Amino acid sequence: MEQESISSAAIVGGTGLVGSHILQVLASLPREPTIVALTRKPLPPTLQNAANIKPLLEADSFKWPDALGALSPPPSIFLSALGATKAAAGSFDAQRKIDYDLNLELAKTAKEAGVKVYVLISAAGVSTTSTFPYGRMKAELEEAVQALGFPHTVILKPGLLVGAREDSRPAEAAARKVAGVLGGLSKGLTDWWAQDVDVIGKAAVAAGLQCVERKREEGLWVVGQKDIVRLGRTEWKRGK
Repeated sequence: MEQESISSAAIVGGTGLVGSHILQVLASLPREPTIVALTRKPLPPTLQNAANIKPLLEADSFKWPDALGALSPPPSIFLSALGATKAAAGSFDAQRKIDYDLNLELAKTAKEAGVKVYVLISAAGVSTTSTFPYGRMKAELEEAVQALGFPHTVILKPGLLVGAREDSRPAEAAARKVAGVLGGLSKGLTDWWAQDVDVIGKAAVAAGLQCVERKREEGLWVVGQKDIVRLGRTEWKRGK
């Protein structure tokens, strides 16, 4: 079977902690795929001059599904790092409208448009039986997008995100600081519970590329913390 290559990509959540790193990795690929970034606000300054990134600014994020569906031809891969904090959204119900409802609507639109590879950034340790609404919501989204039947569904499940984040809660910020210090001493001290956001970004792109290039069998691929480290650091080669 002839190997395909990525010609275009679409992403939501590209201004966030993980999404911005995914965008950086995509923009650095030698193939220079066209990247459409659906966003409510301008991209970070480091990405604004990337010739192959096409920001699609729309302040009303609930109009993004229509914008995604209008892309022609459909992108080779659709990646979602979309998510909001409860504090930023104002309530858990408002957070759910973004993290679950909008994510699922975007995934449905991508599937209907003919996208073959879908990549979702989720989280480790989530469950539909969790007593924590956030973890239960994340797990419900995982199940819902799996049910859509993309030829390739890739779900990354990182642990604590290690990187600068403006909206961290005090306890979370403290944990990130500890992870950063321990990781500086030895990555082995943190790889099993926390991952650098640049490693997660590379792992998301690497996994998606393997699917686009038909190096993976069709179906669901759950990328846990060990595989995130393997794909995003151990095996990562730019231009792979």
